[in-house]
Amino acid sequence: MNKAKLLCLGLITMTGSAFAQEEGVPTPQWRPTYHFTPQNNWTNDPNGLIFLNGEFNLYYQHNPFENKWGHMSWGHATSKDLISWKHLPVAIPEVVTKDTTTWIYSGSAVLDKNNTSGFGVNGKPPLVAIFTADQPKQKKESQFIAYSNDGGLSYKQYAKNPVIDLNMHDFRDPNVFWHEESKQWVMTVSMVDEHMVRFYGSKNLKDWTKLSDFGPAGFTKNGWECPSILPLVVDGNPANIKWVLFVSLGGEHGPLIQYFVGDFDGTTFKNINDNSKILKTDYGDAFYAAIAWRDAPQNKKILLGWLQNGRQETYPWKGQMSIPHDLSLKTTSEGLVLNQLPSVFVTKALPKYAKGKPVEKRNASIGNSGLKLPGDGNAYWIDAEFDIKNAKKVGFNVVEKAGTDKKVVVGYDAEKRQLFVDCTGSEKNNKSPENLVQTAPMSITGGIVKIKVLVDRSSLEVFGNDGEKVISTMIYPDKEATGLSAFADGEAAIKNLKLWNLNNDVK
Repeated sequence: MNKAKLLCLGLITMTGSAFAQEEGVPTPQWRPTYHFTPQNNWTNDPNGLIFLNGEFNLYYQHNPFENKWGHMSWGHATSKDLISWKHLPVAIPEVVTKDTTTWIYSGSAVLDKNNTSGFGVNGKPPLVAIFTADQPKQKKESQFIAYSNDGGLSYKQYAKNPVIDLNMHDFRDPNVFWHEESKQWVMTVSMVDEHMVRFYGSKNLKDWTKLSDFGPAGFTKNGWECPSILPLVVDGNPANIKWVLFVSLGGEHGPLIQYFVGDFDGTTFKNINDNSKILKTDYGDAFYAAIAWRDAPQNKKILLGWLQNGRQETYPWKGQMSIPHDLSLKTTSEGLVLNQLPSVFVTKALPKYAKGKPVEKRNASIGNSGLKLPGDGNAYWIDAEFDIKNAKKVGFNVVEKAGTDKKVVVGYDAEKRQLFVDCTGSEKNNKSPENLVQTAPMSITGGIVKIKVLVDRSSLEVFGNDGEKVISTMIYPDKEATGLSAFADGEAAIKNLKLWNLNNDVK
């Protein structure tokens, strides 16, 4: 993270001290049970996502010393199922010398299978991390590499760093992959203030040549960050591939990740849409800086984002990751759009971490007074299918506080054709007024709407119509606000519902 990101975050989190949780006071009621958080201290962007030896490796922006942004280093954790994480020592610490400080900003990691870099030893391929070195004294960002010969537990800085230096203040977040067709490593890196993604190519991860630029395009009111490009399957057909270029930036109401769909030939990305078209990855106020595991089993491309904090302080950690998303492309009346669902590796592991069997309901009518659902805490997962019939709205009241109007409303507005999250009744102290109601345009067919609701103590993620639209946000309910019910404004029914109770601390 850098000053531009801090400004964006500051606009979201700014508040009077009367509303802030006192720093240093433990907040276990907001510690997620099935999302990643560091054991202690600050985290933001995910970095260096790589699947290795049967484990998902997550590196992440981390302050090893304090529960606030600073001393940027790469934290490290591994998981076999994307729910339970093993916390490991800092993999790439900040470098402080007499003359300068080098913060380890965002980047990526690759397994150099053919030892193109020459960093391998004894026939074992190295891991190579590619990241932005931010040097505040020099007011400069450049691209560094480091390598690991112990499976990614520790890294040694390349002696001839930087590998790309344009002597720029804002030039960051390299994401690197092997492009088989052109037989080279390809890097996307952000030309922040120019609103461009620059593509570089390399045969050895050390010497880089400029290939092309993409942009300006889409939303350009704020600087571009954290670019990455992925080949995604269209409509489930592995023979039909399009490339999706992601860019993070500050939007009108906080974090925004926009994406572009097109073709990539190893040199140039060509957008299939008009460059003025804006496509949103997420419609909430939290999802940011997402990158993907591109080498996961089953050829899955799994996107992971940082959920930016609300105004509340949490302790002894601050920051969490989103649920990992499996990605694909889908043909719609609006053209090719991104489809996102909670990763199959997560859903497969759910029964292991749930308390008992899921609650199931079928063909249950929802009366005027709603339908109360069981729950003993604010960590659960709902898969629901509604028959709207003549209802104006359907959905769930989550984090309800008995005897009060406090709640967050999640649902579908049939008149406005919108998926929505309404935090008005609970989060006025945590959100700016324009972010209390978050919506995503979404049409349905046959009066049936599918909604996944993931509540994990302080995070809320909503997936509509099998991943067509996503809204992610942060919430901070009172300890006693643990009620849950379905509602309908008019006649409606729940065709199918599964509710997993995940109030088990798995970390």
